[in-house]
Formats: sequence, C-alpha cells, structure tokens
Amino acid sequence: MVAPVASTKALFTPLKVGDVTIPNRIQMSALTRNRALNTVPTDVMTEYYTQRAQGGAGLIVSEGILISRQGTEWEHAPGIWSSEQIEGWRKITDAVHANKSFIYAQLWHVGRVAHPDAPQQKKAGVPVPAPSAIAARGGKFRFLEGEPGYQTPTEIKDPTVFIEQFRQAALNAKKAGFDGVEIHGANGYLVHQFLDNTSNQRTDKWGGSVENRSRFGLEILKAVKTVFGKNVAIKLSPTGGYNDMGMTLEDTLETFRYFISQADKLGLAYITLARYSAMMDVTFDGKTRGTQHDVLESYRSSIKKSLLFLNVGLTAEEGAKLIQERKIDGATYGLPWIMHPDFALRARLGQALDNEPNWMLMQIGEGEDLEKWGAGYTDYPALNKAPSPGWFKRLSGVFRH
Repeated sequence: MVAPVASTKALFTPLKVGDVTIPNRIQMSALTRNRALNTVPTDVMTEYYTQRAQGGAGLIVSEGILISRQGTEWEHAPGIWSSEQIEGWRKITDAVHANKSFIYAQLWHVGRVAHPDAPQQKKAGVPVPAPSAIAARGGKFRFLEGEPGYQTPTEIKDPTVFIEQFRQAALNAKKAGFDGVEIHGANGYLVHQFLDNTSNQRTDKWGGSVENRSRFGLEILKAVKTVFGKNVAIKLSPTGGYNDMGMTLEDTLETFRYFISQADKLGLAYITLARYSAMMDVTFDGKTRGTQHDVLESYRSSIKKSLLFLNVGLTAEEGAKLIQERKIDGATYGLPWIMHPDFALRARLGQALDNEPNWMLMQIGEGEDLEKWGAGYTDYPALNKAPSPGWFKRLSGVFRH
C-alpha cells in the first residue's frame, strides 16, 4: 500500500456512511454526462463508473437519474422507472461493488426547467410541472430548433404525486443494487424550486412560510427513508444562481437553516452542501442571480446527526484540511473526476491534475454514434500515461485497506 502524502492524509481514513463503511472520504459528485440511450444506461456508462471505482472513489454518487419522463436539457439523461433501466443500472452497481467502492443514486426531477417540445416530455404526455406557474429565465435545449429557452410551467395540483414518484424511484434504485439514494435538492430543480420563494408562490400548505416551502423536500426524504432507512442523503446549493434561483440573503439563511435542521433530525446518511460557484451563476439585467455567502459558516451548526460533505472548488489539500479540523466529514469532487479517472490516486500521491478537459464533448457525446461516446468520457489517461489493458486493476490495490 502506498502511504498518502501528508497534505492529503486526512482524506484517506475510513468513514461510516449510513450502513456501509467507505474506504476513504473522497466522494465523487453527481455529474451529468448524457450517455444514456433513450433514458437507458449504456455499456459506456458502465465503463465510466468502473474506471472511477477502480480509481479509488470512496463513494460515487451517480449522475442525476430522472424519476419519470421529463423533457430535460439533456437529451440522453438516464432514468429509473422501467425494468430495462433498472437492469442497466444493475450492471453499473455490480461493477462498482466488484471494485471495492460504493454508489448512491441521485434521484432527480427537473420541474420547470423541462421543455414541452422535448421528445421525452411529449412521450410523458403531461405538462411541465412546477410549484407555481413561473418560468425560469434562460435555458438551452441543443436538440430543439432555435433557442426556445424555458417555458411557463403548469402549477402542480397535488405534490404528493411527485413524492410517491421519488419513493418508487428509491424502490427501483434498491432493485438496481444502489447502496443508498441522494435526493437532488440543488441547482434549481424541483425540490429547490419548492424551497425558493422566487419560484414557489403558492398559498396552500406547500408554499408561503419557510415551513411550508420546506415541506415538499422533507416529505420526499421521509418517503425514501421507508425504502433505504439511514442510507438516504440530500444535496443542496443554498447560494442559488443556476436555473434562475436565489432569494435575499435573509430569506436564504432562514430557509436553509430551517430545512437543513429538519432534514438532519431525520437521521440522514449525509448532507452535501455546494459552495458558491461563479461558473454556475447566471446574469440577468446586469446582475448575477446567486446569493453569495459561506455555506460552511452559515449551516454547519444546523447539522448535528448527519455527516457533512462539502462540494465545489475544493482541492485535495483543502478537503483534507477541513476534515482534519473537523469542519466537514468528507469532501465531494466533481470536475476533477471527469478528467482524472484516477483522481483519488493522484490525491494520495500528491500528483498533478494535468489532463485537459474536453469541453466540447464532455456532456454531449460525439453525435449519435454510440461508438464515439467515449470521447471526453472514458478516454482520459492516468498520470500522463496512455491507457493499457488492466492498468486500473493494477492500481486499484493501492486503495484497499
């Protein structure tokens, strides 16, 4: 076994997450990669997740998995409502487990940022849903003609219908072999839309007060806990911005401190907080949309029973330092895992992150030819060496404790 360098040593200690003990505190963030075929996971996705498991991820969080047909910005996003999808995900979870890692399914509903003209939304035969009939500004649908942007959604009549969809998705995730589920409560998607008072202007028990706006997300967590017990988590992005989200600082602090404290009381496996990202913020009328503030300073004290993972812009060294200082329990990395399938090994050895991102093909694949979907996805080399058969297998022994 190769000892970690001193600056990252704290990352490489085991951590009990829910019912499992992960070998290190490096979490691979959910990353939209857009390689499913008609919402069904593909073999190249299995290869991708296998590489990252062999590359030492302590806990992998899947890309966002749609809980029902939705006309998302991502034409090839995966789902988990059919037996074929469950079978595809089972191949992935089996591969991850065979390589001594663990994987949570991130359950995702995009709400108002779907488009009524998207093929999957048409197949669904239902309107684009949201807490209120308020359109998000912006939007980009590469597979639709022109630049249609987001459309005014239809107000959800009965939110419990969607809570049940999350519960059913959790049941399907369990059948697919996932170790747990993470609810996508960030980035302006449906759970976030209910929390934010600029997108939720309901006057019933699902809107208005902080308690009412928090109800939807909390009821989802309770529902999926009936399936996965303590192996349930949530990701939140209180600073907003992306997908036209963001309240005043006062409202943001009040809302998220309440929601986080109530979610924490449920005994979650972990709560992931995303820090402010200028790259994820948007500008309207000359002003940025996000509400910049220190999420660790603002919400750490609200988390008492659950583990805390921190995401966005962390270096390996910063993550290790925060763990050593007991400010967080684990560190969540996104972009580094895209370009470096051996990110954990590099962190352990103090090696540079020197692969260049393939921005053009990172999230869209190369056309409709599945044979080319590995470009910008599974073709990143390890430690400046061209991939060769079995190289991940040879390196994976480094991570076994």
